[in-house]
Amino acid sequence: MTDQQTSEQTAGTDTADQNNDQAQDRTYSQQEVNDMIARMKNTVVKKALKPYEDLGDPDSIRQVLTEHQQRQQDLAVKRGEFDKILKDTVSKKEAEILKRDEIIRQFKVEQPLVNIAAQYRSVNPEQVKQLLKPNLRLNEDGEVEVVDAKTGAVRYDDSGSPLSVDKYVKEFLDSNPHFVSATPATTNTQSNVNRTISSAVDLKNLDMTRADHRKIYAEARRNGKI
Repeated sequence: MTDQQTSEQTAGTDTADQNNDQAQDRTYSQQEVNDMIARMKNTVVKKALKPYEDLGDPDSIRQVLTEHQQRQQDLAVKRGEFDKILKDTVSKKEAEILKRDEIIRQFKVEQPLVNIAAQYRSVNPEQVKQLLKPNLRLNEDGEVEVVDAKTGAVRYDDSGSPLSVDKYVKEFLDSNPHFVSATPATTNTQSNVNRTISSAVDLKNLDMTRADHRKIYAEARRNGKI
């Protein structure tokens, strides 16, 4: 290599180094910086969205997502309304069942207690009913059972049969004579009273939930017919 070539190469190297130094020392305006950031952002966004090009532009994707979320909200509202309707229907059905059971209990439990207590000369059949009805229940077949107040077990009479309501009321009145009206003084008087009751008031036919029947019962008591 000649001295001239060596000098030219050295000069070129110095020029390149000078240009590099100038490039490193160069300052950029704010606009140039903003343009570079924008170009980098566009490059990153395009790269990120490239796998989803088939789905359309981002605005379309956002629109689809918004519509889907709205449909989900509408469905949630409808489900809530359906659940409320279902709950109201169940509550109404339960109320109907309770009302039906109450009517059955009135007919098969409470009314017989009042009638039987009156038949056995209770001074207050309604009070006897209130005292005894907690120990009566309807079984699965709709039949009345007398149960033990402490254990809840079905009670049986001496013959091994389920204790009847009639025997239960009589048992209670025999054990609590203050709930029974006074017995007439003589046998003849008792017979006369029985005949009067038989001819005037049939206690078995009295419905003590009815005002007119309670009036008949009260009148009979005032006149000594009971």
